[in-house]
Amino acid sequence: MTRAVVFAYHNVGVRCLKVLLAHGVDVALVFTHEDNSGEQIWFDSVAAIAAEYGIPAITPEDPNTPEELRRIRELAPDFLFSFYYRQMLMPELLAIAARGALNMHGSLLPKYRGRVPVNWTIIHGESETGATLHYMVEKPDAGDLVAQTAVPILPDDTAKEVFDKVTVAAELTLHRVLPALLAGTAPRIAQDLSKGCYFSGRKPEDGRIDWNWPATRIHNLVRAVAPPYPGAFTVVAGQPARILGTRVIEAVTPATAAVLEWGVGDRLVARCAGGGALFVFALEIAGERVMPASLVERLGPGPWRLGD
Repeated sequence: MTRAVVFAYHNVGVRCLKVLLAHGVDVALVFTHEDNSGEQIWFDSVAAIAAEYGIPAITPEDPNTPEELRRIRELAPDFLFSFYYRQMLMPELLAIAARGALNMHGSLLPKYRGRVPVNWTIIHGESETGATLHYMVEKPDAGDLVAQTAVPILPDDTAKEVFDKVTVAAELTLHRVLPALLAGTAPRIAQDLSKGCYFSGRKPEDGRIDWNWPATRIHNLVRAVAPPYPGAFTVVAGQPARILGTRVIEAVTPATAAVLEWGVGDRLVARCAGGGALFVFALEIAGERVMPASLVERLGPGPWRLGD
């Protein structure tokens, strides 16, 4: 029986762990993370799934310590798998696996290497992304490709909706190629890193809206950081606000100033100084979700200035 040590977190970690078990892989140990109390936990628990299957699961702050390396060596795994695990695995650790160490990445490598690839693909207005299984090397997301599956990004998809698709793509990718991987017949295709870029992580403050951008760019930011992510933020009539849902209703005509106003059918419309207009259907002001009908009472007669 093939033995593996698995490093996993999040929904991709849960689904890919279940694929390994369904294919009869002996998962000897799972490394995962303690949930961060400051983070909204909207995803499933790898630790809970490991417990359900009677697999030991541990949550060290650093999996690369001599103690953890000894623990893994004693298990003599054929493979190491990383499924949305958040820590970098060092070369000494990767070398323990007799038949290789593989990672499931949430983009179509070599595009969007690095952190939070789903959010970055939406910010850049991409029409597709996917999941890629690849060998791990010292450089992040740079090892040989084994298999990948593409999914569409629709113009109004949020990051959560795209992440759900990528989770399914990850499960399909691993399920399809795992028999060949276990048999030693799976492909290994060298990446051409010149055809993609590396992206770093994002912070909540990166969600600030610049109303000098065109409407489509602002819409892409809003949907890329919409809940359960921290949301896109701005100022409406001098009050702090988050814009949590938009649609592009006009993409070109610039406004003399960025304002929020009533539109046809009592809809809220944001006119963008960089060109175009957005239908705003989810708005929060000073931490409170507001309905369009309450804005005049709250902010006075519109239109209302957007931005600082």
